[in-house]
Amino acid sequence: MKTMREVFADTVQEVMADDPRVAVVIAEISRDAFRPSPRVVNVGIREQLMVGVGSGLALTGMRPVVHSYAPFLVERPYEQIKLDFGHQDVGGVLVGIGGSYDDPAWGRTHQSPGDVALFDSMPGWRVQVPGHPDEVEPLVRAALAADDRRYLRLSLRRNTASFPVVEGFTAVRRGSGGVVVAVGPMLDPVLAATADLDVTVLYATTVRPFDGAGLRAAVAAARPDVLLVEPYLEGTSAHLASEALSDVPHRLRSLGVRRDAELRAYGTAEDHDAAHDLDALGIAAAARRLFTHPVAA
Repeated sequence: MKTMREVFADTVQEVMADDPRVAVVIAEISRDAFRPSPRVVNVGIREQLMVGVGSGLALTGMRPVVHSYAPFLVERPYEQIKLDFGHQDVGGVLVGIGGSYDDPAWGRTHQSPGDVALFDSMPGWRVQVPGHPDEVEPLVRAALAADDRRYLRLSLRRNTASFPVVEGFTAVRRGSGGVVVAVGPMLDPVLAATADLDVTVLYATTVRPFDGAGLRAAVAAARPDVLLVEPYLEGTSAHLASEALSDVPHRLRSLGVRRDAELRAYGTAEDHDAAHDLDALGIAAAARRLFTHPVAA
């Protein structure tokens, strides 16, 4: 099966053949994934320029696809994203790879657990986190056909099965003892961790906008305890979950890349999962604490 990055590159090139608006801007990363074309621009190792060129293309009416590892796409050129896309109010598709720590052998430079939190600081961005390569093509095609600002967060991690790409949450399992929201590639470990619990499991590929109505509906049919499991910075969506349930007494527990730990050993992606309680064992422990412990009187 192709990786998410391979599906992304193939889909973009298929669309480019028929849509003259679409152009790709890269900074060395993935240069071999795209065939030579006047609309594939490699600026070299100049990530701020990469984003600036993308926004310049958008100002001319084109649909730019700007792509690199997440830290080189989001963190290093954050100011250019904020000003050149956001402040100028132009559209584009930013596609990041590497997730939070897909390639730990490359070290901390290639890790970006804070990418989605950074997009939260800028209004008007749609953020999508597929959990399976088969979900990438429809997301890419929809993004290229639109004119808004989008961030697609691709990963080497994948769920066993794909789900139809929809705007809000998809109910994968129904239960009455609480609600778990699993984002992108977190679905498989969540399902394994909660296999013996009577809980609703919601699956999300689109996380911005956040499906507050879907969460409220799920909570209305279950105990109002919510476990939010995200593959990026812990608690990134907690404020939106709390806002959606602002008039509903509830308990909320967030799992993600821990804010209180700087891991300096390279290890494997699975080692990082375990350290952040994002493996099935860690998620199961958090789920049992939340869903099997009643609220103290």
